[in-house]
Amino acid sequence: MSITKPSLPKGTRDFSPQEMVKRNYIFDTIKAVFKKYGYAEIQTPSMENLQTLTGKYGDEGDKLIFKILNSGEFLNDPKKKSFDFAQDENSNKLVSLISEKALRYDLTVPFARYVVMHQSEISFPFKRFQVQPVWRADRPQKGRYREFYQCDADVVGSPSLINEAEFILIYHEALKNLGLKDFDIKINNRKILSGIAEIIGKPALIVDMTVAIDKLDKIGFDGVTKELLERGFSNTDIEKLEPVIMLKGSNTEKLESLKTVLASSEIGLKGIVEIETVFDYVSKLTTENSQLKAAIELDITLARGLNYYTGCIFEVKTNEVAMGSIGGGGRYDDLTGMFGLKDLTGVGISFGADRIYDVLEELNLFPASAAQGTKVLISNFDEAAEMYALPIIQELRAANISAELYPAAAKLKKQMSYADAKNIPYVILIGGDEMNSGLLTLKDMESGDQQKLDIAAIIAKLK
Repeated sequence: MSITKPSLPKGTRDFSPQEMVKRNYIFDTIKAVFKKYGYAEIQTPSMENLQTLTGKYGDEGDKLIFKILNSGEFLNDPKKKSFDFAQDENSNKLVSLISEKALRYDLTVPFARYVVMHQSEISFPFKRFQVQPVWRADRPQKGRYREFYQCDADVVGSPSLINEAEFILIYHEALKNLGLKDFDIKINNRKILSGIAEIIGKPALIVDMTVAIDKLDKIGFDGVTKELLERGFSNTDIEKLEPVIMLKGSNTEKLESLKTVLASSEIGLKGIVEIETVFDYVSKLTTENSQLKAAIELDITLARGLNYYTGCIFEVKTNEVAMGSIGGGGRYDDLTGMFGLKDLTGVGISFGADRIYDVLEELNLFPASAAQGTKVLISNFDEAAEMYALPIIQELRAANISAELYPAAAKLKKQMSYADAKNIPYVILIGGDEMNSGLLTLKDMESGDQQKLDIAAIIAKLK
């Protein structure tokens, strides 16, 4: 039998025990906040019917869907036998013959499918969160994987802007609980962007306009100007756009300026009212939280997938590390329409868990407990010590202290090396003296200090 060299598919990763503890710390912290605000967890299958996913992400997105080959022998099916490879060059026709399922591309479309299929048992508004992996046949590169986790929360069936305000609070609370101190929660509104395109007389070019101005922080105003000219805007259009794009001041000052600029645009003014309403809800929901209020920024250049969103849009960026956005989302008006359930408005956000992991790692913000598995190791020198240790390890575990017994008699150096390798902070040493006196030696692996304590005192100390 030939030996296969072990390897991973490109764009995928293994997660070691230490990494899993840290990842679960992030997920558990975020999930706790979701639950606090009334969101309930669901899960959907890793695979969906191919027709469920196709046509929902645009032509480019469709190319990145991982198809699953049907089981069984391809050439035994008469329909497939009749496919003429020489005559029919349309690969999509072949795909439909040999693949009926695919790995999910995101959590949003499966959620829409779930809502439509379970609508009779769901109480609306429906608030759900989901933390699961998704797959994309993208070109792997630094920070971009073919398998990665999404961490989403959505509420459907409610037009209330209280939902948007609470998502701002959720972002702030979850990131603060993870130890981040300096981050911006950027907010904009699709209707304001529509109003801006309307007042310069280019409503049909709204996507071109927003794609260009969304790059302001990367290419500067000169770069945006060049791109706008290439996309069909005139110098006169750009003169009208400049004061809007380059808005300065507080959120209130920006809104006042926009009211003047968008005075003739009904949809633009509606967007301003929505933003003001969200700010008002946030203010009432957080009586004395200057840190949160300072974190919220009205950013007119924020676009985020304009074709998809219809109202408020969000993006979160940390200022402590050079990193792209670590979260984003917005309001959409017809999520379930693609599956026949029309006019069900919703709003959702997502946390970029992989980027948040990198930020916490760089800032050394993971607590010691998030890097620690076993709390205490009990040494094993011989059969007598092993038998003496068994009821002790049960007492420790009964007190919810993670403990393990070294599985075979060995030299002390080998057992200490094992504890070091696993970052176990304490070791209980059991020899003849300990068994005679009932006082066990507790060694602090970081300081090297040793104490003689009975099991009750050790439990009190480790808890």
